[in-house]
Order: sequence, then structure tokens, then C-alpha cells
Amino acid sequence: MIYVKTAGRTLRMGLAGVVLLLSAIAWAQGQPQNLPTITLQAGMHNIRAQVASTPDQHQIGLMFRKDMPSHEGMLFVFDRATPQCFWMRNTLLPLTIAFVRDDGVITNLDDMQPMTEDSHCSSEPVRYVLEMNAGWFAKRGFKAGTRLSGAPFKPAPK
Repeated sequence: MIYVKTAGRTLRMGLAGVVLLLSAIAWAQGQPQNLPTITLQAGMHNIRAQVASTPDQHQIGLMFRKDMPSHEGMLFVFDRATPQCFWMRNTLLPLTIAFVRDDGVITNLDDMQPMTEDSHCSSEPVRYVLEMNAGWFAKRGFKAGTRLSGAPFKPAPK
């Protein structure tokens, strides 16, 4: 247990509560999130992806980030495959979004402009969404049907 003192009160919370509290504080202060990372593979390319797995982390996403190395991105993980839609409120970087099935196959890609509220939606229910710098997938020849690999994705059926 972790104890947090606020305005004369002491709150008792577990690690998950502290992470949630810190994410909310960062969002309120206009700061980018710093989440745990995993390595994914797209062909011969490694991607270092921060993992957003809670609703609060999903909501903040890559907001407020002023730059991002070309091999980094953010993987949004949902409890189950459902239609997913994203926007770019408070997001300063142009991004390309990849909607990804459980087996790692990209269903569709979309380029997103900074600071807009246009909806960018999956073409089918997905459990994973990967955001990278704009043009990252196109520059490497990746499109719908490309398979990503890494810990979250189920292996291809034999």
C-alpha cells in the first residue's frame, strides 16, 4: 500500500491507484504520459511502444507530446475487440494510426492531423491500435494486411 497526503487528508491506495492518479495529474498539467513499453516487430523493424491499457491512459494517449523518435509509438490495448475511433484533441504531432486484430494483422491505416477532432475509425472490431509518427508505415511499405508481431498478438494459425 502507498499512502498519499493531500490537503490534510491521507489516502491509502495500491500501485494501480497511484498510476491512475499520476496519469490524471499529468493530463491536468498538460504533460505527456510516460507508460511502460514493449517491443513490437513490423517486418525487420522494431517498434518501442508505450502501452496504454486503461480508459484514462487511452483518453490521454499521445497528447501534449512535442516530438517522438521515429521508432517509437503508442499501443492502445482494449479488453475485447470492438469498433474503435480516435481523434487528435491536444495532440501536437501528426500521426498514422493502425487498427490491429488479435493476430497482429493491420485492418486499416489512417493519417491524422494534429489538434483536430475528426474521427478515425477501425474498419472492423479490433483490440489493438498502434499510433506512430505520420508516414511511418507508408515509408516502409506497410499497409492493411501487414502482420505485426510481439507479445500481445496471437500467433498466426497453422
